[in-house]
Amino acid sequence: MDNNTNHTQPRFEISDRKRLVGKCVKMSFSGNRTGELWRSFMPRRKEILKKVGNELFSLQVYDNTMDFGSFNPNTELEKWALAEVTDHSFIPDGMQPFDLEPGLYAVFNYVGAASEGEKMFRYIFETWLPQSGYVIDSRPHFEILGEKYKNDDPESEEEIWIPVKPK
Repeated sequence: MDNNTNHTQPRFEISDRKRLVGKCVKMSFSGNRTGELWRSFMPRRKEILKKVGNELFSLQVYDNTMDFGSFNPNTELEKWALAEVTDHSFIPDGMQPFDLEPGLYAVFNYVGAASEGEKMFRYIFETWLPQSGYVIDSRPHFEILGEKYKNDDPESEEEIWIPVKPK
């Protein structure tokens, strides 16, 4: 495994409830529409009022039947591009609110190009998770894209938040 996975152990955090606003597309990994989603979201992100910070959220909602032990690239999911807000009193046209409920997350720091991220996710689900004492909880997964996020730059940094619960 290359060093993009950093062979890091996660930190564990209980997230606060977060109110988010953004755009969503339904897709599968084989019919990946992530680029299309972000290209439609980024020019309009300034329309989102009452933002909390400048971080963006790339969030996935998987069907409760998603089996992370046997990956199926045709499994449908909702992919969101979001910003955190203080409340949902103003939603720009064409955007939707999203409430992220609190819960326990394993948080991995990832340094590397977005195009190499699959290796990190394989490490998380195929190596770390089976040995961890945790299982996936049926809540949204997300990445926080902060000021050090640079998309496909090898120096890009982001946090990967995986919802977990004890086995």
